[in-house]
Amino acid sequence: MRIAVAIPCYKVTEHVLSVIAAIGPEVQAVYAVDDACPDGSGRFIEENNRDPRVRVLYHAENRGVGGAVVTAYEAAIADGMDVVVKVDGDGQMNPALLPQFVRPIARGQADYTKGNRFYRPESLRGMPPVRLFGNAVLSLMTKFSCGYWSSMDPTNGYTAVHTAVLRKLPLQKLERRYFFETDMLYHLNTIRAVVHDVPMDAVYGEEASNLKVSKVLPEFLGKHAVRLVKRYAYLYLLRDFNIGSLYSLLGAMLCLLGAVFGGVHWLDSLLTGRAASSGTVMLAALPLIIGIQFLIAFLHYDVSNVPRDALTPTLVDDER
Repeated sequence: MRIAVAIPCYKVTEHVLSVIAAIGPEVQAVYAVDDACPDGSGRFIEENNRDPRVRVLYHAENRGVGGAVVTAYEAAIADGMDVVVKVDGDGQMNPALLPQFVRPIARGQADYTKGNRFYRPESLRGMPPVRLFGNAVLSLMTKFSCGYWSSMDPTNGYTAVHTAVLRKLPLQKLERRYFFETDMLYHLNTIRAVVHDVPMDAVYGEEASNLKVSKVLPEFLGKHAVRLVKRYAYLYLLRDFNIGSLYSLLGAMLCLLGAVFGGVHWLDSLLTGRAASSGTVMLAALPLIIGIQFLIAFLHYDVSNVPRDALTPTLVDDER
């Protein structure tokens, strides 16, 4: 397999050369994308790098990490690469782990692999408590909005993907900033791609992260809500109508019926001073109880509906 590495470059001149030097011989191409870096990362690499595999790509304006990775993806597709591994240029992602990210894809077991710092308790020793909490919350949000219930650490940027899968994605529609990795998972789920987590340790250098949990959580909450609705509408109403669709619709209608019926009679009791009868209370509670059970059944169905058969082998055969 022809393997390429994508390195988004923005203020990484201190570490990027050591990252490139650590990339093993199994890689055929390295795309370093200067995302309008004020430190001139691209020029710095061209002047000091001696690795012939490296090709520097430039952005006239800053497009964010997602924009830089998409540029590398497009270059890899044009050059006929099979797998693209995204590694940050700040030295916090060990290139020696690269074969572990490629192996499930090469074996036809996965279409996309990503790092998971939550896999082992020992891997979290270097993670600050605020980051630990923030990542846990974001992971829970991602499970609902993207549908990969066994996946954790959605903001982890150490990833690998087969170019045959990339060709099926609307690359230009992907988020350009910090929500890029999560948006990738959402779009991968819509085409039923298999995602595999790769255990890795949390590594933090002296650089201060631009990702502030207190700022991104409200923004991410809105984006997750939008993708949750879109994923549900696409997978359970437009593409298919299955038992999960029935569970969800019945559950929502019964909960709404119980809430409206109960709310109207509660308001009437409040205004008139007359206590509602036990029968009225039961008529309000019963739809709610049954509706919640239906919604739980839908959640169970969605968890069991995670993609399990990789697309890559079929897509590669079709391309041939």
